[in-house]
Amino acid sequence: MKTSRLSFFTYFVILILSACSKKIIPEKPDLVKTYFSLDSLPVSEIDIPLQINLKPFYDIADKNVQKIYASEGWPNEFIVDNCDTRYMYRFKRGPLRIAANGNTIGFNFTGSYIIAGAQRVCTGTGSDRVAITPWTPTCTCGLNEAEPRVDIGYKASLQLKPGYNIAARLQPLEPKPLDKCTVCFWKHDITPTVMKQLKEQLKDAGKEIEDSLNGINLRPQFQQLWDMLNTSVRMYDMGYLKINPEKIRISTLHARNDSLNISVGISARPLISLAKSADYKTVIPDISDFSQRSGFNIYIDAIMDYDSLSLLLTKELSGKRIDMDKVGKYIIIDKCIIYGADNERLIIKIQFTGSETGIMYLTGKPVFDKEKNNIAVKQIDFDVKTRDLLLKTARWLFNRKIINELNKYASFDIQGYADTLRSKVSAAMTREWQKGITSSGKINGLQVINIYPFKNTFILRCNAKGELSIRVDQVAL
Repeated sequence: MKTSRLSFFTYFVILILSACSKKIIPEKPDLVKTYFSLDSLPVSEIDIPLQINLKPFYDIADKNVQKIYASEGWPNEFIVDNCDTRYMYRFKRGPLRIAANGNTIGFNFTGSYIIAGAQRVCTGTGSDRVAITPWTPTCTCGLNEAEPRVDIGYKASLQLKPGYNIAARLQPLEPKPLDKCTVCFWKHDITPTVMKQLKEQLKDAGKEIEDSLNGINLRPQFQQLWDMLNTSVRMYDMGYLKINPEKIRISTLHARNDSLNISVGISARPLISLAKSADYKTVIPDISDFSQRSGFNIYIDAIMDYDSLSLLLTKELSGKRIDMDKVGKYIIIDKCIIYGADNERLIIKIQFTGSETGIMYLTGKPVFDKEKNNIAVKQIDFDVKTRDLLLKTARWLFNRKIINELNKYASFDIQGYADTLRSKVSAAMTREWQKGITSSGKINGLQVINIYPFKNTFILRCNAKGELSIRVDQVAL
């Protein structure tokens, strides 16, 4: 009988102790959702100096311009000039030499020619002239000796239209003979006659060059750039950057030698996200204006999760002992987890051990201090469900000392994040986007201007100023 009573007493003590050591686990907070929403991201203005290698376009012009010019009927028929002279010729041009300056491009080449001709005596005037002698024997220039050379040139003015097509106007320059052409009849220098005929031919050749240039449309090349700006770019461990362009402006053309320099302006709404978003290709709009600017002033929404804030708070509070002197009890904080609630507030989950073991939930409102450049969690208090449970099971835990301790550490300096973001975005700017298209740039300053605490993500709205330039060396033509 004594043993039975002892066993019952032992069981009763164990039962009481088990009840006393039961973990404190309140229900999760269920905060009322508010109409808190993300403000529209201000439009960012990005002006990019763009340098395009003109050699591929020069190659097009060289291929499309005729290389051989000849008189009608060459080499079997002569052209009769003013009854007393007949001739035929063939002109062969060399490679185009192209030099650009401003919005003017010079097209030059050295050509050589062969001419054959004869003379006779005619009488009368105008269309009534008639021959009174037969033709002299045919003489040639450049057939049995080196072909006489001549420098040919054009001056072209270029303009870019809103639809990305080139508007060109070509003006032929006076031919400059480098060698004289003296034919056998009377040792006559017929170079001026040849130059006159060449000038007429140059008008036709110039029209070909002009048509070739006017046939160039740069929309495919700018579409490549537009697609590039609509593509998510990995920024190491910071997530993905997408420019999201909306409008485009391009300054007037300014060329020098083999490079075309223009300023491309983009109105955009950039976004930095943790996950790679789908890339949607859109048709590039027409050019909106032709003003020249440089640099950028952009607004970026940097989408974060709450893990980083949780790690920072846990780092400060993990192992922290909070003594409740009046009741002789204590807790030790093991871990802090922060997450959103879709009502502009944060929920702080604290796991603890000590005189009691369990979890508790507190809520607070994140406030961004632009002067201090930090985020502080204000108005920290126990969640309703946690408070009710503590008042029923462990009233001593419902204590301001816990809130006061949290208030000391629930402040996060975001300057380090801003500096890291600036460095990573700058690094992402300097790269080869695809073969033949490279960019370089940097962010001179980046500042957080607002915060948006949503349920699953914490958004930092940042303003950045800096420079970006693009070089196009190889494009699909």
